[in-house]
Amino acid sequence: MPGELPPELLLSIQRVLELKDDPDVTAADALGSNFAPVDALNNFFPDEASLANLDAVRKSLADDRAALEEEIAGLRDDLKREQDPSKMQLLQEMISDLLHQMARIRENATESEAVVRNITKDIQVLDLAKKNLIHSMTTLKRLQMLVNALTQVEGMVPEKRYAEIAQTLAAVKQISNTFRPYITIPRIAQIWKRMQELQGRIRGLLDEDFDAFFMQDTTKPVRPTVMADACLVADVLGPDVRAHLVDRYVALEIKDYRRIFRPTDEAGQLDNLARRFSWFHRLLQTHELEQGRVFPSEWRVGWYLAARFADITRDDLAVVLSKAAPTLTAKSLLENLELTTNFEAGLAKKWATPFQEILDATNATTQGVGPRKPISAAFEPHMGVFIDAQDKALGALLAPHRSSTKGASKARPSLDVPSEGDADDGMTAITVLPSSTELFHAYAGSLEQCAKLSTGKPLFDLAGLHKKWLKIYAEDVLIPGLKATTPRSRKSTESRMDDNALKQACLIINTADYCQTTAAELEEKMRENIDEAYKEQVSFQAEADLFVSVISAAIAILLHELEVGAEPGFLAMTRTSWASLQQVTGPSLYTSQLVTATEQAVGAVKPLVEQKRYLRNFFDKAASLILAKFTNALVKSRPIKETGAEQLLIDLQVLKAHLLKLPGDLVSSGYTKSVNKATTRLETLLKVVMTLVDPPEGFILNYTVLVGDASFSNFQKILDLKGTPKGEQNTLLDQFLTITSTKPELEGSSFLTSLDMDPQTSGLAMASPRPLHWGEGGEGPGREGIFAGLASPPPQSVNTADGRPGEKREVFSDIRRFVSFGLRRDTQGPA
Repeated sequence: MPGELPPELLLSIQRVLELKDDPDVTAADALGSNFAPVDALNNFFPDEASLANLDAVRKSLADDRAALEEEIAGLRDDLKREQDPSKMQLLQEMISDLLHQMARIRENATESEAVVRNITKDIQVLDLAKKNLIHSMTTLKRLQMLVNALTQVEGMVPEKRYAEIAQTLAAVKQISNTFRPYITIPRIAQIWKRMQELQGRIRGLLDEDFDAFFMQDTTKPVRPTVMADACLVADVLGPDVRAHLVDRYVALEIKDYRRIFRPTDEAGQLDNLARRFSWFHRLLQTHELEQGRVFPSEWRVGWYLAARFADITRDDLAVVLSKAAPTLTAKSLLENLELTTNFEAGLAKKWATPFQEILDATNATTQGVGPRKPISAAFEPHMGVFIDAQDKALGALLAPHRSSTKGASKARPSLDVPSEGDADDGMTAITVLPSSTELFHAYAGSLEQCAKLSTGKPLFDLAGLHKKWLKIYAEDVLIPGLKATTPRSRKSTESRMDDNALKQACLIINTADYCQTTAAELEEKMRENIDEAYKEQVSFQAEADLFVSVISAAIAILLHELEVGAEPGFLAMTRTSWASLQQVTGPSLYTSQLVTATEQAVGAVKPLVEQKRYLRNFFDKAASLILAKFTNALVKSRPIKETGAEQLLIDLQVLKAHLLKLPGDLVSSGYTKSVNKATTRLETLLKVVMTLVDPPEGFILNYTVLVGDASFSNFQKILDLKGTPKGEQNTLLDQFLTITSTKPELEGSSFLTSLDMDPQTSGLAMASPRPLHWGEGGEGPGREGIFAGLASPPPQSVNTADGRPGEKREVFSDIRRFVSFGLRRDTQGPA
């Protein structure tokens, strides 16, 4: 094509041809540099028959062209008119005239404003003068009122008309506040000085009258009504005058108390503490019936009497207790502390206000340094006597159940498992050790007693004591009970499960779970009662974790007993000559032995363990144990030929079906998945062993398909299991390397990597299993380590949220539950 067409021409052609956005019109979809006129003409004349319309099309195009030219001419004329220079000049002149007019209007507005200001200047001066005059008249009026009121008060003072003085003096003080900014003016300063002198005279007069009233001076009798009015005057004079009068009254009332109950005299000793409180009750009664009636109720003079009495008594008791510390007994301490707390509680009940708030309210108006403390605070430094007594009581409580550190005792009554005969005699089977309920019953009693006496450091020290004995209970009572069932206690020739060991381990699981749950509730109860400063320091987490470790060790004992019961079956498996087996029959005899052993263990454990999550943990680890022992026995049984592998595969299916049904109603999807995963690996292993070595290529390809790795050592493990001779092994290994080198998609390792070809003879159950993370559901036997020793890691502590029961037992909500807890059995239900 020739050069590009101008855009104006393209638009004209589009208008002439009446092109529209039509999907059928493809030639005019985009008019531009690539526009093809030939294609556009072909759209109008698609065939020879359409050439008959040539004249009509030509005429239409000519008409459109003429119309366009006419329109273009008209637009050009309009553009000339719009761009006329004379018209633009006219517009500029009009804009200039408009700006000139706006400037003139602004000048006129400024002149008008100046005229108005001159007119109103005198009016503004008059307004200001009027305002100042009114203010001056008001000030002079108030000054006159102040002087008159001051004169009236001066006239009332000699006659002691306190009711009128209080009313008028209040007005004087209110009016005088308006003259405080003018204190430098001589006349105002003179009046202010006069007012201060008058208040001083009134204050001195009040002191004389109150002293005469307090002292009951018969030469100067003062009527109570006069003193009630005098209190109104004291309120007007200010809080410092009121505080002075109250302190004076309290000092006079408490004077005899100081004299009678000196710490060095017999009356001030600890055994006469009740006499102190009786003396104050009589004082308070006299105050309320006689002198105290003149004071307004809002003065709360009784509070000040109680606060001063508390200060003196607390200081005296601190001296007395320090002297008596060497001979102080817990009984004496608690009796006197309880007497003190009852006294403080009685005052708090009388005034419907906590005793500490009473002390704080009275301290706000005094010059005391720091907050006031109650009388009971004097006992806190000596509460160690109470803690020591509790320590001895708990030691005596657990002494019969603890293992002897000297080796003198071997029987602990709390760990005796009741025999079946006892159950038949009508005795209720215990689910937790009675010693645990006795321990927490003692905890509840000491906590309740200490919380009534002190919620500060003594209660925190008690929490530390409880932590100590929880640790001792776990280490000296529960753990020794598990040591009694270790393999060393059974003859080496025995291979039968010990039912008593199973029952005892279940009992310890329930007890440790109860202790762990109750320790959490004990912590919560401590936090509710203890002072805010100690709340965050109270924690029983370490002790709860210790009980979780005890549970793990007890589950390990259950697994050990299962291992002992299953040992004959696995021994029979290893003694079978799988290489010489000629034909496949039904399940082998050893599988029935394994099924019987697991059923016996589960049948003994399942009814005894209360919490279902521990049963699930046991089932997980039991399945892991059986499959691990099966794997070890399989490795020890090599060489295994094709028929033997086929027989083992049948036995594995029987064992798998039994394990899947083992938990019964406690089975979970996680358990089923993990068992299937573990057995699938063993099935794969046996299927590879079942494959004939001849032809070698088929055997190797089958290995790569089933196992899916290119590991030289893993392939050699299969050859070792099959008992392939060393010479033949070298040939197969060379071919294995050749074939796998062409398969880059193969992995470098597989489940065979962790297969131990030299398993130890020690049992899996001897390792203490890790406590389950209770939020994990049933993740147990199907872990990656199924072929790597399968020994569970040593006990580890778990978080509180994981280790604590899902169903919370409200142990501390009712202390009586402690007595009956060990003799009942909670309703069995899904955990």
